[in-house]
Amino acid sequence: MSNDQTALVRRLFPEVDLIEDESLRNKTMACWIEAIEFRGWTEDLLRSIPFTLLAENVQITFIDHVRACCLMCIACDKVLDEVHGDNKTPVNRDYLISGALLADVGKLLEFEIIGGQPNKSDYGKHIRHPFSGVGLAFKHDLPSEVMHTIATHSKEGAGEKRLPESIIFHHCDFIDFDLVK
Repeated sequence: MSNDQTALVRRLFPEVDLIEDESLRNKTMACWIEAIEFRGWTEDLLRSIPFTLLAENVQITFIDHVRACCLMCIACDKVLDEVHGDNKTPVNRDYLISGALLADVGKLLEFEIIGGQPNKSDYGKHIRHPFSGVGLAFKHDLPSEVMHTIATHSKEGAGEKRLPESIIFHHCDFIDFDLVK
């Protein structure tokens, strides 16, 4: 990973530095770098595309959605720690943050810009972002718990037994999505 690439990921997602495990942090950034390079996404484009194509006139950007969900996940976990203490179901905060940051990384493969507008790519018509996101995470040797969050965060996870990190992310993601929809 070049310094320019890691600097870009850190500018887009400063929350990546909240991952305490350096190896997990680097693998998380490597997934983003590969996804960004897949279509040659620029920082300006990334900061301008809506986070979903499933609703009209979305004003929330893709980057802001990823960041908001990640920060909501951290806040939820902290509240559960504060209120439930030792009785809380254990949550691996690093896995939670990595999973939250990577749940939508596959959208950079699913989307493309045509005529200045974001559209679902041909690839995206066949492979939704949870699948391509897991593929990227697997390629970069992320833990199965992180891949689980990516895989189960959306409709593809319906009916699956979710890990605690995935439960938290799933609900935070749909808070943001349902408020826009």
